[in-house]
Amino acid sequence: MSDWSLFTSHGLVLVSVAKNPAQTAREVGDNVGLTERTAHKIIIDLEEAGYITRIKVGRQNKYKIHPNVPIGGDVTDASLGELLATLGWKRKIRRSKAVKIS
Repeated sequence: MSDWSLFTSHGLVLVSVAKNPAQTAREVGDNVGLTERTAHKIIIDLEEAGYITRIKVGRQNKYKIHPNVPIGGDVTDASLGELLATLGWKRKIRRSKAVKIS
């Protein structure tokens, strides 16, 4: 196996969080081969960049992906959601509750 990856650590963490938004930073780190501390720092970077939002659920965090955020750079006009969909991410669409009209 090669010494390099097509994706940066930030990209790997983002994909891991997209696949399971209820993971802890330790679980994210374990999934992508980083320490918990490094995974946590990257999660903060992704949140500050607007790719994700951290939602406190009891004592743990859950993450919300913002699929409409542009990836950025001069290479593409694609959004985060388009990139993640290419990698197999299935966006969960919230269905609004039906309103019964009498």
